[in-house]
Amino acid sequence: MISRKDFLKQASLFSAGAILSGPLAGLQTNNFSSSAVTILYTNDTHARLDPFPSNAREFAGLGGIAERASLVKKIRSQNKNVLLLDAGDVFQGTPWFDVYGGSVDLKLMTEMNYDAMAVGNHEFDRGPEGFAEAAQKAGFPILASNYFARDTPLNPFIQRQLIRELDGFRIGIFGLGIRLQGVVDRSLYGDVRYFDPIQVSERMVQSLRLHNQCDYVICLSHLGYHYNDDRIDDRKLANQVGGIDLIIGGHTHTFLDEPAAVDNPAGGKTVITQMGHSGVRLGRIDLSLDGNSETPAMTSKFYTVGRPD
Repeated sequence: MISRKDFLKQASLFSAGAILSGPLAGLQTNNFSSSAVTILYTNDTHARLDPFPSNAREFAGLGGIAERASLVKKIRSQNKNVLLLDAGDVFQGTPWFDVYGGSVDLKLMTEMNYDAMAVGNHEFDRGPEGFAEAAQKAGFPILASNYFARDTPLNPFIQRQLIRELDGFRIGIFGLGIRLQGVVDRSLYGDVRYFDPIQVSERMVQSLRLHNQCDYVICLSHLGYHYNDDRIDDRKLANQVGGIDLIIGGHTHTFLDEPAAVDNPAGGKTVITQMGHSGVRLGRIDLSLDGNSETPAMTSKFYTVGRPD
């Protein structure tokens, strides 16, 4: 844990955007025609804006949003079509959240040009009003297809789906949140209503595939990777719903060195991935689009943030 003096000093710099002004200044992308899409992703960053201290028992010196921003900038400079996504629980875990309630995290993610994030359970730690206050700093969609928030302060800030078109390749993205009852205190999620992820996902796939002509569907999931009980998780979701190509997961803090491929009801494979927690890893998936196959060829890797390649 950093000292209060150092924390307040760094807080003033982050609020002014000074720490990230170098890595984020003048982002450039190569001007070349490429049949490829790069998907970068994080999950459960938990307000870890600073690297872990050098004397930490685990992940010493790793993480930090400035290091992540530099890495994302470098990848964008080498690749034309890049998506940057997060699977939720951006909030809670360090004094940054205690003092700023998540607004600094979302502001800096906006400066990094995140394309979307899912809603995690810790996004409710200051209640719907606190979440809505912080969400004003988010210059990107916050996705939760299975949360109904119409009668809450969150209504202006939560979307069901997002579509991105890159070189004619249409990517549909939707988000799923965990059942809040029993995980989040009732007073903190208020009138936000939860709906069954399986039924919602089937509707989202139909909307994105059929009505919006998407070639590829991504689910940003904060359900959790796998449970040994009847709770819905990413593996059960993949096994029960066809039409999802990629699930980027969160909540269980699972470090997957390689994505898992699960049989789906459509007779294909749904790929699941998750990058642990605290921003110590940045995940990457590259899709190769040759126009001759309905399913893009995929390669994957991850970067340890704060450690040279």
